Amino acid sequence: MDYLYHPFAGKRHTVFARKGMVATSQPLAAQAGLDIMKKGGNAIDAAIATAAALTVVEPTSNGIGGDAFALVWTKGALHGLNASGPAPQSISAEKVRERGYDKMPVHGVIPVTVPGVPAAWAELSEKFGKLPLKDVLEPAIQYAEEGYPLTPILGKYWKLAYKKFKTSFTNEEFQSWFETFAPDGKAPVAGEMWSSPGHAKTLHAIGETNARDFYEGEIADKIDAFMKKYDGYLSKEDLAEYQPQWVQPVSANYRGYDVWEIPPNGQGMIALMALNIFKQLDRPAWQSVHTIHQQIESMKLAFTDGQAFITEPEEMPVSKEHLLSDEYAAKRAEVVADEACDPAPYELPKGGTVYLATADEEGNMVSYIQSNYMGFGSGIVIPETGVALQNRGHDFSLDEEHPNVLKPGKRTYHTIIPGFLSKDGEAVGPFGVMGGYMQPQGHFQVVANTVDFLLNPQAALDMPRWQWMKGRTVHVEPEFPNYLVQGLVRKGHEIVVANDGGSFGRGQIIWRDPETGVLRGGTESRTDGSVAVW
Repeated sequence: MDYLYHPFAGKRHTVFARKGMVATSQPLAAQAGLDIMKKGGNAIDAAIATAAALTVVEPTSNGIGGDAFALVWTKGALHGLNASGPAPQSISAEKVRERGYDKMPVHGVIPVTVPGVPAAWAELSEKFGKLPLKDVLEPAIQYAEEGYPLTPILGKYWKLAYKKFKTSFTNEEFQSWFETFAPDGKAPVAGEMWSSPGHAKTLHAIGETNARDFYEGEIADKIDAFMKKYDGYLSKEDLAEYQPQWVQPVSANYRGYDVWEIPPNGQGMIALMALNIFKQLDRPAWQSVHTIHQQIESMKLAFTDGQAFITEPEEMPVSKEHLLSDEYAAKRAEVVADEACDPAPYELPKGGTVYLATADEEGNMVSYIQSNYMGFGSGIVIPETGVALQNRGHDFSLDEEHPNVLKPGKRTYHTIIPGFLSKDGEAVGPFGVMGGYMQPQGHFQVVANTVDFLLNPQAALDMPRWQWMKGRTVHVEPEFPNYLVQGLVRKGHEIVVANDGGSFGRGQIIWRDPETGVLRGGTESRTDGSVAVW
């Protein structure tokens, strides 16, 4: 891919390498993945090592008790892994309503679903890895045991979480969070060392047992006991029954490039739906009010439909094939006018995280994402394990008529999504932008920046972003050009200029040159991003 270097100068430069590359939001984690590659591991081993390290060195965004998804390119084929966990068998919408809730709570034991992260590591290692899992987890174990100094953005979000939790986490069930993440009665700050011996012990057990200790052994027993003590629903039986699922990725062809996502229950299809709608419209122009307006309108229509329909595939009221069809895209494109609209769900035809990308010289490439959701997740930490449990159940509806209604053993609509780009059957590479409901919007903007405007990986990530919120409300970053803001306002958008870029996602990109094999990487300037290369 040849890139035009527009006058927009990114905050960093694209990084080049040949033998290996790891891009993620934390330098120590990126280096952990590269170290494993240098010890004989491949891109899959590096992805696992990086992911495990991120649970230690960026606990504000993910943890062992979260979910994961992966797209793996190896031997000329793309494989999808859905390691999102279901709701416990003992929970239901009716039971939660009986406890006095009209919607799923954000924190506590109720929104906790089965964690998929440890099973994802084990599955990826067994199917595609070259090194034993216990060796691959060693860098993460070392950081947990010996500690590491916090980076600036990490320290910022840790402090914000502590200030919030200090006033809201007053029940006994949250005490272990403070013991683990604020052991001295305060949040650690940038440059200060933090360690978690319990986290190290858990990672060691996962490595030695290929994750089975987490789902059937001592760790499972501790989770089960904690949930019983505080009237939670997750049980050892739920953990023992869990198995991640290999899935066929879904794609949309965007101006000659195939853009790949994980199928539902994830929201990756929203990015594809938006791209399909947008390509029905006028040819995009660089930094044009009209183009940005049509991008926003395409995204809001796709997002409105995705949130209305996406859940477990068998419970969706419309098929994923229809939502990715030209018929759907053409009908939604008809809605896009010269003025901003208030979106309503599509009339059916009758009938919130860390992201990493890795690549090696053998041609293997991985797009991987894992999250606890909303920062530290549920706020529930199993004592002496370092396991912070996710709160993915918060996205379930308690409305019995909604497609995403809470049911026993059901997986919810999921926000975390890895992306992948290919052309003419050959890999271009992995990409992703983490950050809740910003993720499909970030995917859309990164692909458009790359394909439509030929930006190099770093510039594609550095471009100021917009984020559709609801109705006509759109947030933009402080650096977003004022002439675009004014032009969008004239088209009826309600533009809010954000104070900083923290809510606009954090992305990584690795593209491979098909002729030379040279890797080109970009990392997120909105966080402590790093590209480790070999």
